[in-house]
Amino acid sequence: MTLLAKENGMKNCNASENQTMCRILLIACATALAVAFTVALPQPAHADDVTPPPVPANIEVPAGNTAFLEGHGKGTQNYICLPSGTGVKFILFTPQATLFNDDDEQVTTHYFSPNLNPINPVEIIGMIRVTWQHSQDTSTVWAKAIESYSNLGFVARGDIPLLLLQMVGAQKGPTGGDTLSETTFIQRLNTSGGAAPSTGCTSPTDVGKQAFEPYTADYIFYKEDSN
Repeated sequence: MTLLAKENGMKNCNASENQTMCRILLIACATALAVAFTVALPQPAHADDVTPPPVPANIEVPAGNTAFLEGHGKGTQNYICLPSGTGVKFILFTPQATLFNDDDEQVTTHYFSPNLNPINPVEIIGMIRVTWQHSQDTSTVWAKAIESYSNLGFVARGDIPLLLLQMVGAQKGPTGGDTLSETTFIQRLNTSGGAAPSTGCTSPTDVGKQAFEPYTADYIFYKEDSN
């Protein structure tokens, strides 16, 4: 599985193949949602002016979009050892993180979940996608990774790569909150840690082993420019 495939989640759980992976992803979604709703009530999170840092060209957001929200993510990249090709490999089954603003107030939770409101016409409802849910108004955005960058100079060895993600689904919160529902693109920047371990998944006897790798990253959310 490629890096972008890992981040996209990618298998529709109605498909006949990869049922084991789908069950793992759904369990992970339930766990992440449980964590999101059992934390203390979040502090109000305000979208301030955001100035994105310089990034590699392929991670740049297309013109016509403006950064409106930034969150500093802290959590884990969660892997499970599964058969892969002729051997076995650690496969990402979900990130599990919380994003905070500069005042250390909670902004969003971050995990994999089924896309409940596809926007792209080719997107299938229920497709497992990387997800952010706003901690105050519970608006949600689902996205897929479209570009990745891991060259030294921006990313150190052992760190997960930088990503550019495009929105593929969004919905407002139950009371009409729309902080994240207008998102068009998301950048994952300034990554530290989170890469799959190089040991612990080397033989069929390791299948099922899990690894929770701590990481931090900055996430910048964009929306279309106002006319």
